[in-house]
This record gives sequence, C-alpha cells and structure tokens, in this order.
Amino acid sequence: MKTIIKGIALLFALIIMGCGGKKEEKKEEGFSVQRKKAETEQPVETNTSNEVKASERVDMTTKGVGPIKSVELAPEIDQTLAASGKGVYDQMCLACHRIGKKFIGPPPNGILERRTPEWVMNMILNPQEMVQQDPLAKDLLQEFNGSPMSNQGLTEDQARAILEYFRTLK
Repeated sequence: MKTIIKGIALLFALIIMGCGGKKEEKKEEGFSVQRKKAETEQPVETNTSNEVKASERVDMTTKGVGPIKSVELAPEIDQTLAASGKGVYDQMCLACHRIGKKFIGPPPNGILERRTPEWVMNMILNPQEMVQQDPLAKDLLQEFNGSPMSNQGLTEDQARAILEYFRTLK
C-alpha cells in the first residue's frame, strides 16, 4: 500500500512539474516575424502633429469638380427644404456620416464653415471625379483610409436640399 501511495505521489509530482514546464515552452514556441527593411525602402511620410487634417482644413476658395458652378444661399434657412434634405440625408448618407463625430466619412456639421456650397454639392453629386481631380477630396480620401464616397445617384435638387440641411447643423 505504501508503494502505491508513493507511486501516486510521484506520478502527481511529475504531472505538476510537466505542466509547469509547458508554460515556458509555449512562450518560446510563439510565432513572430522580424522583418528587416530593404535598402531601397523609404520611410513613409506621416501627418505631423502641426499639420491640419483635411477634414478640419478650411478652404473657401475652391468649388470642386462637377456640374455645380454657383450656389446662392438665402440669409435665412429654408426650413422646408432643410427638412427634405434631412430625409434624404437619413436615407442615403447616414450609413457613412455621423453628425458630430468621425465615422466612415467626415461629420457634416460645420462643413459650410470649411467648404464652399459648390464644393459640397459637387462632392455629393460627383464623388468619383472629385477624389480623382480635387486636391482636398484626395486628401480626405487618404485621411479616411481610402474609403471613397459612393455616388448615390442624387439629383441636384436632392443635393441642394442636403446642403440646406447642413446649414442647420452646428
């Protein structure tokens, strides 16, 4: 009986010691890759802290690329048009744009303090050509991880209604 108890105690001790050793082995067996830079690789330029992000940059001079050449904004917001624009925005834009926070795309509030109405409407109506030809739209594409704005196939009237809705956002 003593030999059985000694055998069980020895077996138990071996099991405990075996488990303790496995933890260190697992740490050493982990998969890792250490890659050396090729001599031809150049460091990637990154946005420095003093550089303004494209979404925060103010450019009230460019009208963008597209069909909209001039937009006249009345001093007072057309509430009926803005309500229509909110409906279109909620249906077509909300998947990527959130008011007050960065999402897949930039937030729309305050956009008319940073962009011309023409630029905003051209971005809504003509996003593909904008990201190909407009320097600011290219920078926004880069800032938002290469997520291009989808062409929603909106009419000029719908884009104008969205623009009016944007005027209500602060």
